[in-house]
Amino acid sequence: MKELLERYPQLGICKNSIAKAVEKIVKCYENGGKVLICGNGGSCADSDHIVGELMKGFLKKRPITWEKKSEMKSKCPELSDDVLCGLQEALPAISLCSLTALNTAFSNDADPDMIYAQSVYGLGRESDVFIGISTSGNAVNVYLAACVARSLGMTVIGLTGKDGGKIKDVSDVCVIVPENETYKIQELHLPIYHYICAAVEGHFFSE
Repeated sequence: MKELLERYPQLGICKNSIAKAVEKIVKCYENGGKVLICGNGGSCADSDHIVGELMKGFLKKRPITWEKKSEMKSKCPELSDDVLCGLQEALPAISLCSLTALNTAFSNDADPDMIYAQSVYGLGRESDVFIGISTSGNAVNVYLAACVARSLGMTVIGLTGKDGGKIKDVSDVCVIVPENETYKIQELHLPIYHYICAAVEGHFFSE
């Protein structure tokens, strides 16, 4: 956290909420859960970006254990040592934005504002975390997904700007960056989620 705040001192106001977000995600993974993430536009790209940091090595190499390799080899002897050594431990995460066929089908057949809500309902479990990214905090599809996540007993984390918008009211933790313009909010979201991913990774992996 010290380095993050040295580089982005304006994020000092978010220090506690960022730390709480890390705690919630760590607890989720300790309980065997997963992280579901969504947003629109640049926040959609951020959702994919976060999944990329969680599902493979970010700052750590994350080799799978010898025990895990042996277990997998026993079930599928055709797996080569090269493949087993190439795999990395993952922190399960899904970008709901990437479910293109489902999202376009539901948008066309039902309600475009409900695309992420439907995904959360289908994939979410009580042990999971939902991260809703919206620079205003008022994106309807993200807000409705957050409401469904909360109704399922999931932990809801908002990543927003301005005054936090409606998402703030249904979030267990809401990280609200101190900016009002969309691009400036997005510029601060990136170092925040990089820090969160690194902190969560550091909790589980030493290499």
